[in-house]
Amino acid sequence: MKKTQRFLPALFFCFASSVFAQNYPSGPVRVIIPFAPGGSTDILGRVLAQRLNEKFKVPVIADNRPGANGTIGAAMTAKAPPDGHTLLIVPAGFAANPIMYKNLPYDQLRDLAPVSQLVAGPLTLTVHPSLPAKTAHDLIALAKARPQEISFGSSGIGSLNQLAAEWFALSAGVKMTHVPYKGGGAGVIDLMSGQISLYFMNALQSLPYIKSGRLRALGVTTPQRSPFAPEIPAIAESGLPGYDMTTWTALMVTGGTPRDVITKLYTEVAQILNQPDTRERLAADGMAVVASTPAQFADFLNRENSKYARIIKAAGIEPQ
Repeated sequence: MKKTQRFLPALFFCFASSVFAQNYPSGPVRVIIPFAPGGSTDILGRVLAQRLNEKFKVPVIADNRPGANGTIGAAMTAKAPPDGHTLLIVPAGFAANPIMYKNLPYDQLRDLAPVSQLVAGPLTLTVHPSLPAKTAHDLIALAKARPQEISFGSSGIGSLNQLAAEWFALSAGVKMTHVPYKGGGAGVIDLMSGQISLYFMNALQSLPYIKSGRLRALGVTTPQRSPFAPEIPAIAESGLPGYDMTTWTALMVTGGTPRDVITKLYTEVAQILNQPDTRERLAADGMAVVASTPAQFADFLNRENSKYARIIKAAGIEPQ
């Protein structure tokens, strides 16, 4: 009798979790997008909300909550009930937040749970045409000959494009000067006017400027060339073997959400992402579908956290 009683709580929990998953979702679902409308994170979040609305037959609302590099929206998700009805879209820079912010209003491991890495893609190393470098190899040689003279822009301290440039400089053994901006738009304007030398840009954003000749592409940050711009070599093949700084977007929920609910949510999201029309729509925005499992994304996020921590420490970036 005692042995039976010992296992009753565990059996009840498993049964309750399974029933909860069968009835999920039981009400409206909110997809928190922790950035302003219009960017790639917002685009994906709205596509996902629309398709989940069709599948779940309940209202699925895209809710933009911008501010503090995504931490405001993440904190809202962390404090929501752990029932899978509050979802969070996170970009690659999210992985740097636990290292960059001293007083983060949530614990990434405890308060948020991974569902899936949704998509991935490259940044493009873009330079002003006046810079005498046609390849990443040329840029490295130039930076070695002119320490600190070559400047790179970013959308802010600890942003992904800063980390991409710092990783490039550290791997190549060169010194460049960082010029942070409040957002990416001002940096791109200064790059086109020649006020700064280079910028690691979203690949899709950079293509119109590259095709018009206003900017020059030296490479993409993924290990292989991108299908969106196969004519641009990977930095890894044109001067810096092993270089990899992928930009990605992922889905998380509140920590403590039942595992069966997370599994059901992942299954539905993976089916949405792998539909041909969804893949084509995302490809048009420069995104390649990943649709990793919760366990795969958890492992990937851990590796990203570690990589960003190494870059931030080696580059001497001070937490805020």
